[in-house]
Amino acid sequence: MQPTNPSPDSPFPQGSTGRRRAGVMAAVAVAAGATLAACGAFTEGPGDGPAATDATAQHASQAATSVRVLWMGDSIAGAEAPAVEAALKASGVRFKNATSDGGGNIVAGDHPVTAVAAKDTWKRLKEDLASFRPTMIAYQITTYDWGTPRQQLAAYQKLSRTAKDAGARLVLVSAPPFKIDEFFKPHEDAIKSAPAMAAEVADVRYLDASELWGDDYAAGKAQRAKDGIHSCQQGSAAFATWFARQLGKLAGFTPAAPGAWATGPWTGDERFVKLGCG
Repeated sequence: MQPTNPSPDSPFPQGSTGRRRAGVMAAVAVAAGATLAACGAFTEGPGDGPAATDATAQHASQAATSVRVLWMGDSIAGAEAPAVEAALKASGVRFKNATSDGGGNIVAGDHPVTAVAAKDTWKRLKEDLASFRPTMIAYQITTYDWGTPRQQLAAYQKLSRTAKDAGARLVLVSAPPFKIDEFFKPHEDAIKSAPAMAAEVADVRYLDASELWGDDYAAGKAQRAKDGIHSCQQGSAAFATWFARQLGKLAGFTPAAPGAWATGPWTGDERFVKLGCG
């Protein structure tokens, strides 16, 4: 069950049709390269280029049988998912998108919307653990992790125990900076406290994505879409490159060079059309 709300997090603004896909792919090829180079994620060095691509291909068959990533979060994580999937699959890693628009949170809090959404998230997680058997669970803090700091910490600790019991490693990822509109304003304190609570969970790797996005949603570095919340293809590609490198260090696989996947079919995903990405 998906909670219904007036936030732009669920009903995306309507944009153009998929006829711009070819243009979008070309734009990503240029913009992703420039963006990732600027943040140190796309430049070629000793570990990139044709030789690295060959090495990645040789390693991929091993990684594909051992690394399985379950990606959790709300629609912000959902907009990143097509690029993350492309980057990880190119690296030989199995991937499952378990994000949810208008929810995806694990913190129930005291709000009826988040309580229902959290119940659905935990139910789906149980099913995914049984069917997908992830070796890594990556949860991006959602815009719906409303609640007191104590409630947030308890939920993240519960997720840590759940992952450990399933034999998986948990990675908590901070959300990018996003526009605090009228819908989110009443929950601003909870949104601000969630990353700090996630960082306190013992035996869990916390990834601070502000090193990629910065802290200002309106800054060019944040690469937000027109709604100030989600990311378009270029931003998603930047995140996927950064994220794949972080996971590679933790799980012991070699991320594929962005050139191997950054302009693939994923750039034509329908959610980018709905976001009005051009």
